[in-house]
Amino acid sequence: MKNCELHLFCSMEFMEKFIKFGIVGLLGMCVDFFITWLCKEKFRFNKYLANSLGFSIAVVNNFFWNLKWTFHATGSNTTSYFERFVLFSLIGLGLNNLFIFLFNDKLGVNFYIAKFLAIVCVFIWNFAANDFFNFQ
Repeated sequence: MKNCELHLFCSMEFMEKFIKFGIVGLLGMCVDFFITWLCKEKFRFNKYLANSLGFSIAVVNNFFWNLKWTFHATGSNTTSYFERFVLFSLIGLGLNNLFIFLFNDKLGVNFYIAKFLAIVCVFIWNFAANDFFNFQ
């Protein structure tokens, strides 16, 4: 690629944010999986309700880490950042449940493997939406 240093995806700042977003995402995935497992296996909640609870608690956790560490957002816009982060996450939740439905219910993939695959797919959406439209 010519002039890679000028290309958005080759910039060190972009790569640093992408990696940090991924690290926060891994932490969020641990929170998500634990809450989902607890609700589904121990409390016997419906798998989609358990998935939604795990996802939602992870979203709040991820917001605070991404706000301060990944995107270094400052100022009085925290409420606006949170509202957009939640909106993008709700879209991500819909995508997450759709992927779980496709992988688990339609293709017969184990629920937790389907959940992992869904998280990987939704990660791209979440990063792009927040980097380009929320924490610019």
